[in-house]
Amino acid sequence: MSDSATPASLGFRMPAEWEPHVATWLTWPRPEGISFPGRYEPVPDAYAAFIRHLVTGEDVHINVWNRDAEEWVRGLLSDRNVPLERVHFHHFPAYEPWCRDHGPIFVGRDHAGQSERAVIDWGYNAWGGKYPPYDLDDAIPRHVAAYRGLQVFQPGIVMEGGSIEVNGRGTLLTTEACLLNPNRNPHLDRTGIERLLREYLGVSHILWLGDGIEGDDTDGHVDDLARFLNARTLATIVEEDPADPNHAILQDNLRRLRSMTDQDGQPFKIVELPTPGRIECEGQRLPASYANFYIANGQVLVPTFRHANDARALELLQAEFPDRKVIGVDSSELIWGLGSFHCISQQEPV
Repeated sequence: MSDSATPASLGFRMPAEWEPHVATWLTWPRPEGISFPGRYEPVPDAYAAFIRHLVTGEDVHINVWNRDAEEWVRGLLSDRNVPLERVHFHHFPAYEPWCRDHGPIFVGRDHAGQSERAVIDWGYNAWGGKYPPYDLDDAIPRHVAAYRGLQVFQPGIVMEGGSIEVNGRGTLLTTEACLLNPNRNPHLDRTGIERLLREYLGVSHILWLGDGIEGDDTDGHVDDLARFLNARTLATIVEEDPADPNHAILQDNLRRLRSMTDQDGQPFKIVELPTPGRIECEGQRLPASYANFYIANGQVLVPTFRHANDARALELLQAEFPDRKVIGVDSSELIWGLGSFHCISQQEPV
């Protein structure tokens, strides 16, 4: 095998999120961290609720700071009636909990009659250097790969998992606001970034949305905007209030989606999800979005915000997932960290 061989040249691809999982990876938030300033206390309950649903269908691996942290989390989960048989702990320390962005991206291939996996270790710089230090977070993919005994590919550029969305058939969706931001990879233009996405994720067709929603400190991650529900269907959030700053942003993204086609030249079915409106805490707008759901084995876990639109979002998504149970999980406290359930999780495919 050539040292210069790329994952795509070796037959690897990034599976869609709805393809079967071995497990879900999480990084537990530290009380000393900066993600939940002054409001950490209710956040572990949100994690416990999320994990309680996950373990009904798959293993859960949790990165924790050390043994003391492991024992504390074990006790908390047990107290909240989370079965621990499928929960596994790893002393892989990270400063902050956003495993979607600092965690490993798994790719897979069928080779000689066997299913093989590898890890893509993108660089991580805390969304353009916003929240140093982040060296420990950046090391998580290598720890996970070593634990699993998997080959690691390192593209040598910054990329977060929340900035990309794939349909498993060759199409990738992302945003200009994030991937073209000079605080990530100033030496690369759109063509250079697209080349690396193709080489390392095995995609052939790349689609670009525009800006992200107000309050999103990631510079416009796609997992707050639009998500694949299956290979030919996309859900996108739409703000009905024309006075809301998100209205024009989301209408532009909707127009773009309606003009897009998949890798085979076929138009997408577009499902328009509502937003929970303007949610603030301490005068700060929070990036609350029903698009930040997580597709697990047998279920779809959707953030809810104690808003009238919660029920409508769940209804729309359930109609698109006839073989999965769509479950609302309260994210009203978790969103103070400027992310929700998709942001904290990373799937490990079979």
